[in-house]
Amino acid sequence: MNIVNFTPLESLLGGLIIGLAVAILYLMRGNYTGISGIYFNVISANKNGFLWRLLFIIGLIVGPIILSFFSYNDLGFEMPNTNPIIIIVGGLLVGYGTQLGSGCTSGHGVCGIGRLSIRSIIGTCVFVGAGVLTVLLTRSLEWVVL
Repeated sequence: MNIVNFTPLESLLGGLIIGLAVAILYLMRGNYTGISGIYFNVISANKNGFLWRLLFIIGLIVGPIILSFFSYNDLGFEMPNTNPIIIIVGGLLVGYGTQLGSGCTSGHGVCGIGRLSIRSIIGTCVFVGAGVLTVLLTRSLEWVVL
């Protein structure tokens, strides 16, 4: 673990804010905050709730840009110097996976587990397990290549 990037308070605060946003959206509109579902309804031009979904997606894009003007340090991530084709293929695979899994990690992990959905609990365990396995394999391959 890289101790320099270990930010438990910021992570806790971020998680609480995400949970609060999910609760507010559910209480005010009766909708869950699964990003893939929101995005799908925007690109399919679904008239039912189109405006709030479009504004939600715009907020996801504009929010970090606004934050970068007020932040004295970086936002904690950077784009890797990777072939754009790999990034595009990765994005397409993630999109296919969210359709195949009936939702994305935010929908299952934040909203589904909050509703005690068995499907979401299993799905989130699979997402996390696949992520751990990917990191282990990637780091093992780094040692082989080096």
